[in-house]
Amino acid sequence: MGQKTHPFGLRLGITEAHRSRWYAPKALYGELLVEDEKIRKHLDKRLNRTPPNAAVSDIHIERTREELKVIIRTARPGLVIGPKGAEVERITQELAYMTGRKVAISIIEIKQPDLDAQLVAEGVAEQLAKRAAFRRVVKTRAEGVMQAGAKGVKILISGRLGGAEMSRQLDVRLGSLPLSTLQAHVDYGFAEARTGYGVIGVKVWIYRGMYDEQQTEEEGASRAAGARPRARGRH
Repeated sequence: MGQKTHPFGLRLGITEAHRSRWYAPKALYGELLVEDEKIRKHLDKRLNRTPPNAAVSDIHIERTREELKVIIRTARPGLVIGPKGAEVERITQELAYMTGRKVAISIIEIKQPDLDAQLVAEGVAEQLAKRAAFRRVVKTRAEGVMQAGAKGVKILISGRLGGAEMSRQLDVRLGSLPLSTLQAHVDYGFAEARTGYGVIGVKVWIYRGMYDEQQTEEEGASRAAGARPRARGRH
């Protein structure tokens, strides 16, 4: 049997940072952990599952003693902010009422949605739910990811494909995908397509290059802009 590890979990603490960043005493830890999950589910339902889709790929949560900071990564920041910031104000009030804490929301725009594995997985799932031809959907999305500048991609769909009686899998791989290399930046996303004949799971792996290369490029850009070089992270 193949022993699979989660690409994010494998790199956590080495090249990837935690998605929830806070410290709590033992008595309070469980309560805050459940609260984090409630916040993520509420925002996912509010922004991704109800039209118009805001294309939110990731939610990071930071806490201090007084404040709860929610960082939303989205490809459509305009939909999250709303006209004159009305939508983000409403979300802030909802979370403050839900948690009983002071809430601050910051929004980060995803410049290249085709290089975000979660958004690619959601896009494939959405098309499968609309009964599109599954082979063409997977192939065109994989090619789109490679054209956006990825070094490798794998898209795996599993379930009753095309309404078949027996479930099966279909995967498309392009380029290289070094899953066991910890310094490789492999983004992973999972989504479900709820069709009339059952649920189809969609998994996406995108290899963007090595972390070292990306850091060197960032440092080069910041030096060109007149910034001082910053210290390297843990290897």
